[in-house]
Amino acid sequence: MKIIDHPQGSTEWLAHRANHFNASDAPAMLGVSPYKTRAALLREMHTGVSVDVDIATQKRFDNGHRAEALARPLAEQIVGEDLYPVVGSEGRLSASFDGLTMDESIAFEHKALNDELRDAFRAIADGADQEALPIYHRAQMEQQLMISGAERVLFMSSKFDADGNLVEEHHCWYSPDDEMRGAILNGWVQFAEDLAAYTLPQAAEAAPVGKAPATLPALRIEVTGQVTASNLAEFKQTALATIRSVNRELKTDQDFADAEKAVKWCGDVESRLKAAKEHALSQTTSIDALFKALDDIGAEARTVRLDLDKLVARRKTEVKEEAVTRARRALDEHIARLNAEIAPFRLPPVAADFAGCIKGLKSVASMQDKLDGLLATAKIAGDADARAIRENVAAFKAEAEGFEFLFSDLGQVIHKAAADFKVLVQGRIAQHKVAEAERERKRAEADAQRVAAEAQAADQRRLADARAMAAAAVGVVAAPGQYPLPATAVLPPIASPAATAPAVIAATTEDSAIAAPKSEPAALKLGVICERLGITMTAEFLADVLHIKPTRVDGASKLYTERQYALICRQLQSHIAAMADLYIR
Repeated sequence: MKIIDHPQGSTEWLAHRANHFNASDAPAMLGVSPYKTRAALLREMHTGVSVDVDIATQKRFDNGHRAEALARPLAEQIVGEDLYPVVGSEGRLSASFDGLTMDESIAFEHKALNDELRDAFRAIADGADQEALPIYHRAQMEQQLMISGAERVLFMSSKFDADGNLVEEHHCWYSPDDEMRGAILNGWVQFAEDLAAYTLPQAAEAAPVGKAPATLPALRIEVTGQVTASNLAEFKQTALATIRSVNRELKTDQDFADAEKAVKWCGDVESRLKAAKEHALSQTTSIDALFKALDDIGAEARTVRLDLDKLVARRKTEVKEEAVTRARRALDEHIARLNAEIAPFRLPPVAADFAGCIKGLKSVASMQDKLDGLLATAKIAGDADARAIRENVAAFKAEAEGFEFLFSDLGQVIHKAAADFKVLVQGRIAQHKVAEAERERKRAEADAQRVAAEAQAADQRRLADARAMAAAAVGVVAAPGQYPLPATAVLPPIASPAATAPAVIAATTEDSAIAAPKSEPAALKLGVICERLGITMTAEFLADVLHIKPTRVDGASKLYTERQYALICRQLQSHIAAMADLYIR
C-alpha cells in the first residue's frame, strides 16, 4: 500500500480522491448506498463537481468525526496498539482509514450509532455472522482490507453526550470476504468502462413541476331573458385553442408532470362551465346559443381530460416498458459479446429483474437510475462468469492435454468454480490413469501367463525329447509313443533288443551286481543323493530316465543303497553325454 501524506479533508486529499476509486464510494458503485446513487457517482466523477453539502448533512459529518475521535482511545484499548488515521492507495483504488496499526495488520472504522447498527450488533451478539452488518459498511471495509492488506477491521459505533462522555458503544470484528472482494474488483472495472463512455444527461435532474395550460379569461354572462352581454365567442375560441394545444407526446418526467397538471386543469374548466351554465339557467330558461357554446367547450374539455388521463397511465406503462426493454437489450448485447469471446462455451443465464427493480417508482429519472444500476451489476456478474470460464479453459489446457476425450461434458462442467473444476479435472484424469494401469497390469499378467504356458509346454516337449534321446543313448527301447522324438533328432543306431523287455544299460558284471544288490541295506534317501551330487532329482527321473528304482519305500520316503548311488552316477554321466550330443552340434 502506498501511503498518501495528506490530512483527511484537506485540499490535497480531495484532489487525491477525485482521481481514485475510493472505499467510501464502493457502496454507491455497487448500487447499495442509501446516500448516493451509482448514476450520481458517475456524474460526480465525470464532472469533478460534487454535490454541495447542506447544513444538516455537514452537521452529521461533524458529529461523526467528533464521535470517531472520542472513540479512538477505546478502540486502541481493544486492539492493544495505537491507531493512526491514514490515507492509502493501491493502483487506482484508494481508502481513508479512521485508524491503522503501525504494522498495518488491523484497521479501525467508526460510524455514528443508529437503530440499524444497534440491530446489527445485537444480531451479531446473538450468534449471527458479519453479514448482519449493513452491506454498504461491509463494502467500504472490504476495500480498506484489500488496499491495506490488513487481517481484519475493528468496526465500532458509539454515541457521546455534549460533554464528551460515553453514552453507548458497540463493536465487532470484520474479516475479509472473498465474495465481496470479487464483487468490488469487478464492479470498479465495469464502473471504469461506464465512466469512460459517460455523457451528461440532457434532462435536468430536478423533479419537474407540471404546468397547466394558459389561464382562460373570466367568463362573463348576463342574462335578462336573452343574453344581454357576453364574451362567449372570444372565450370559446381561446378555450378550445388552449385545450387542443395540450401536449400528448409523453416521454420525459416533465411531459408526464405537464399532462397530470392538464388533467386537473381540464376538470377545473368543466366545473367552471357547469357553474356558468347553472348561473345562466337561474336567469333564463332558454338560451340555445349560450347553452350550445357552453356544452361545446365543456365536451371538448371533458374529452381531452379523459383522453389525457388514459394517455398518462398508458404512456407511463409504455415508458417503463421501453426503459426495461433498453436495459435488457443492453445486457443481451453485452452477454452476446462475452459469448463470442469465450466461444464455443456460453455464459450461464445472468439474473436481472429489470421490471421488478423499478416497481413502485414514479419518476422516469428514478426508474432509469435503478435500471442503470442493475444493468451494471448484471454486466459485472457476466464479466466475472466469463473470466472464470477463461481461467478454467486455461487450466484445462494445462492439466488435460492428451486427455480431452474424458471431458465430453466440458460445456457443463466449465462453469464450476475454479477450485472445484481443477479437482474434477485432476480426479477424472487420475481415475483414468488408475484404470489404465489396472488394464495394463491385467494385460501384462495375461501375457505372462501365456508366455509361461508356452514355456512350460516347450519345457515339457524338450523333457520328453530328452528322455527319448537318453533312452536311445543308453540302449533302452521305449514303449511305443512313450517318448516321442522331435522330427529333427538324429540319433546313433541302437542294437536290436529282445522284443519282450527293454534292455538294461550295457554294463559290466560289477555294474549288474550293483543294480541288483542282494543283502546291502537300503538307507540312502533321495535328498542325500541330491545333496551328494549337487543337483536336484526326483524318484520319477531316476525310475523313468535312469531306470533305477528304489530298493525300499518307507511311507513317503524312497530309499536306495550305496551300490545304487554308484550306478546313479554312471547313468547320469551317460545321460549328460547324450544331452550334449543332442543339443551341441
